[in-house]
Amino acid sequence: MSDTAVSPSGSYDKILRARVKLLGALLGDILRTHAGHRVYAAVETLRKGYISLRKEEDPLRRARLMAFIARLDNDTLEEVIRAFSTYFSLVNIAEEDFAHRWRRQQIDRGLRLWQGSFAQTVEEMRDRGVTPAQMQALLDRLCYNPVITAHPTEARRRTIMEALRRVFLANDRLSLRRWGKTERDRIMARLRTEILTLWRTDEVRTHRPEVRDEIGNGLYYFHESLFEALPTTYRYLEQAVNRCYGPGAVRVPSFISFGSWIGGDRDGNPNVKPETTALAVRLQMREILEEYHRHLVDLSKRLTHSSSLCQPSAAFLESLERDRAIVGETYDAETRRRFGHEPYRRKLYTMRYRLRLNLEAVRARLNGAEPPHGAGAYDGAGDLLADLQLIRESLISHGDHLIASAELQDLIRLVETFGFHLLALDVRQESSVHSHAVHAITQQFPGDVDYASLDEPGRLEQISAWLAAAEIPPVDPDTLDDSARETLDTMQTVARLRQEAGHQAFGSYVISMTHTASHVLEVLFLARLAGLCGLQGADSFCHLRVAPLFETIEDLEQTESVLSQLFEVPIYRQMLQASGNIQEVMLGYSDSCKDGGILASTWGLYAAQKKILAITQRHQVRCRLFHGRGGTVGRGGGPTHESIMAQPPGTVQGQIKFTEQGEVLYYRYGNPETAIYELTMGCTGLMKASLSLIQEVAQDRPQYLEVAENLSEFGEEAYRDLIDRTPGLLDYFYEVTPVSEIGLLNIGSRPSHRSKSDRSKRSIRAIPWVFGWAQSRHTLPAWYGIGSALARWRGDDAERLSCLRRMYAEWPFFRSLLSNTQMSLYKADMRIAEEYIALSHHPEQARGIFERIREEHRLAVREILEVIGSDSLLSENPTLALSLSRRAPYLDPLNHIQITLLKRVRDEELGTQPHRLWLSPLLRTINAIATGQRNTG
Repeated sequence: MSDTAVSPSGSYDKILRARVKLLGALLGDILRTHAGHRVYAAVETLRKGYISLRKEEDPLRRARLMAFIARLDNDTLEEVIRAFSTYFSLVNIAEEDFAHRWRRQQIDRGLRLWQGSFAQTVEEMRDRGVTPAQMQALLDRLCYNPVITAHPTEARRRTIMEALRRVFLANDRLSLRRWGKTERDRIMARLRTEILTLWRTDEVRTHRPEVRDEIGNGLYYFHESLFEALPTTYRYLEQAVNRCYGPGAVRVPSFISFGSWIGGDRDGNPNVKPETTALAVRLQMREILEEYHRHLVDLSKRLTHSSSLCQPSAAFLESLERDRAIVGETYDAETRRRFGHEPYRRKLYTMRYRLRLNLEAVRARLNGAEPPHGAGAYDGAGDLLADLQLIRESLISHGDHLIASAELQDLIRLVETFGFHLLALDVRQESSVHSHAVHAITQQFPGDVDYASLDEPGRLEQISAWLAAAEIPPVDPDTLDDSARETLDTMQTVARLRQEAGHQAFGSYVISMTHTASHVLEVLFLARLAGLCGLQGADSFCHLRVAPLFETIEDLEQTESVLSQLFEVPIYRQMLQASGNIQEVMLGYSDSCKDGGILASTWGLYAAQKKILAITQRHQVRCRLFHGRGGTVGRGGGPTHESIMAQPPGTVQGQIKFTEQGEVLYYRYGNPETAIYELTMGCTGLMKASLSLIQEVAQDRPQYLEVAENLSEFGEEAYRDLIDRTPGLLDYFYEVTPVSEIGLLNIGSRPSHRSKSDRSKRSIRAIPWVFGWAQSRHTLPAWYGIGSALARWRGDDAERLSCLRRMYAEWPFFRSLLSNTQMSLYKADMRIAEEYIALSHHPEQARGIFERIREEHRLAVREILEVIGSDSLLSENPTLALSLSRRAPYLDPLNHIQITLLKRVRDEELGTQPHRLWLSPLLRTINAIATGQRNTG
């Protein structure tokens, strides 16, 4: 689930149930009319049958339902699966819309707002003694930076997202109480039409998306949602600050920014080339420039002030004269003729002209042509921003504060946030690729240095010497192999695009599998060859921020030694200082969890952050932590607000950067209404977690840290005992989950395995690892080992149980861990997971493995309920519990259909034709179950 779970009044579920029932009835009508009675009857048979099984187990009825599924032909099965999938989409819309309307009602009624709202957060800080000066100091230090990524977890087509948005809007309009019967009937007809359109639209892609498609999917969230949500979010924060501290007492700076990996992440993705990176940057530029142009057109219709009715500022009038020299006498004469008495429209038309020149240049480059050389284009976003601020100040000078603070201020917020680049593109590559490139390149250098044969001290010494040298020998790229040439070309592309899109066009260069300090220096060396860093006399310059990524359990334990070595290299400190003295460090949640289990991963990341901050402070370096979170708990997912609050005290320091992946993008940013809420919750989490910048905050209790360390050891031991030391475990995974078939879905450009022929834990990526377990209702990566750890540590000691309960009540880290685990345990269904054993070629072995998993699940549920003092999971989040329980009876038939289809697809005796026949509906079950769970990878 996303962060949209709220805690409304007790009438919440009754009203929401009524809306879900209405949407379900509309879908049922469409099925009867457009899919036919056979499909409708099959859906109803399965729906009612599995609902009854949820109420009371009946083996005979269960067997009859499985026999019924087995008799359904291919076409009927496809339609049945689509029906359940569409139902889940409608439930998601109903829940999201209702949560949005509930929040609006709280605001409209003047009630105390939800935990995490701007009003509640700022008021709480004021009551805590935060002065206006302190609040200003805090806001000035904030940096909230979500980074969108294109991992193979988002099964939803952009066409489907657009259709869902239309359903959302029609459903939302129906909820307004002012409509009369005629208008309400009209809205109902529109809602029915949009649901029918959704039903008629194929949710499964016919081809695997290329990186260009993924770039377009990422941009979708901006023009459909975030361009509207961002300025509105700032307005809400400004209102809260003004209410608590008085108008104008505290200024709210633009501290939200966005990054992207789409087109820059080449680690394991052979489809991302230097030209792909260029394409991503230019498509982003085109998107934001077109958005600015739309706003300028709108402002031209609004700022129709007459010079006979107001007096613009002298600075503004002087700018009109400067514009004449920029755009030429002919164009300026035309604007004076048309808008001689409307100075702001005259200015805006000139701004539109200049911006169109920027757009023409980007479009030409996208078409592979040379950009036109006409004078007058903006040199960068700073010049456009200066013009907008000039208009704003002029409006204020003659008393039009309200107009200056409306649409014009919204555009200023957008330009401050997005520049001409829209998204800061991170580049990511695996460390061994750089090591290979450095060795290949330096083979051309005089001196016969064999870089690959050097040990770590030797590499640090040698590469430091190259970085500190006054000159670097020339490199002939034609003599390099393809890998080294492409690595060098990537750096040169980054350098070239910085000139096109501005210095903010790129974020960080992320090095995955960073094991040594030399891995970081290697990237700086390659950057120097491309002119991105180097020496200018006695001074240094560095235009590339390098971020090591620590992702396995072992890597997390090595952070201290790697960073300490790095900071002791004089030339690196020199380059770091030149780039702003900020060391970004990325922490990988996915691989660490796959490697050692959820407890070891979560605690390892927590401990690593404390170590990293201590090291950077010791070396007087500012630190920014980059959290590589996924959508699911097993990959660091969970509500953003709580996740930020659960970071170690003092480690956030006003800055948070994290990946937003897969289906999370849609659930958080697919609709402006929800995007505003998600941005708000993230920003308030950042504000609260950064209080250490202005006030003393409580530190973690040593006793709690010691307990967590013990729990981590016990949890990792239990996890590794199952995953690494249980014979046949990986066979079990590949046989009783659809992970192999997931790789056939056209949902991402990156392969699901590092090596197609390697079925080891090392080869499979963390995303399909989590995805596969989730599909078969194990959800194992998100909870396995926690029950054993809690039971082993506390034993029968009542005092230890009391300690765990205090930790849950007082320590945000531990509370967040157990809250997220409850959600994953709730989503797991051992009864259904057991059904997947029938897919195993080693049934006795599979049965033994499953029994171990089921016992650990029981243990985890029991131990967590003991700690939280409850008799049911998610008792503290009834809204989420109701949402998940509402979906369960509809997921059950899909899982059973999936099991039936997996048997057929994997039956080699059926031949090629039947395999193809049953594969299509099987892939649809994967999409449908993912939609129902609201989780994939």
